[in-house]
Amino acid sequence: MKRGKIIVLSGPSGVGKGTVLREVMRNRSDLQFSVSATTRPIRPNEVNGENYWFMDKAQFEQLISDDALLEYVTYADNYYGTPIKPVEEAMDNGIHVVLEIEVQGAMKLFERRDDVISIFIAPPSFEELKRRLLGRGDTAQQIAEKRLRIARWECEAAKKYKYVVVNDDVQRAASEIDAILTAESCRSEYYEMILPEEEM
Repeated sequence: MKRGKIIVLSGPSGVGKGTVLREVMRNRSDLQFSVSATTRPIRPNEVNGENYWFMDKAQFEQLISDDALLEYVTYADNYYGTPIKPVEEAMDNGIHVVLEIEVQGAMKLFERRDDVISIFIAPPSFEELKRRLLGRGDTAQQIAEKRLRIARWECEAAKKYKYVVVNDDVQRAASEIDAILTAESCRSEYYEMILPEEEM
């Protein structure tokens, strides 16, 4: 059985990562979404272990101390990170694990591991991303402008990913990601698994 891979999906706020990812996962049975850990308070309608693993600061810092996280970042005075154990267990069972994480966390993961399939979801243009962010009725102007500054840096970091997929159409973007995952599963490194054993 082929061992699963880690798939990192990143992109700026407003690019539609979640929508594209849901479409990809709807069509594949070999993917599992990684549940991150966080110290931020649980919100109404969120479920522990489904949306996040919610924990206090001491518990999270124990994970850091135990080197039990693939990556972690601090954002708005809270920790966010990816526990290693469930990721490794899924991969051992031939399941690819999808991490939808911020670019900052992805950069840390790339330093730690070189076996990651990294995909950056990009907007059709920065002007379109700006329109989406500023056009949201639920986001204050000041917050939207801050997100745009972060998005500019994130888009510049896209060259550090193996693949870039432009989300100008959800179905097309999902199809491109599906094609990437299919191609990755056909890499020559897997071929040795089906070679006959040497005769004695």
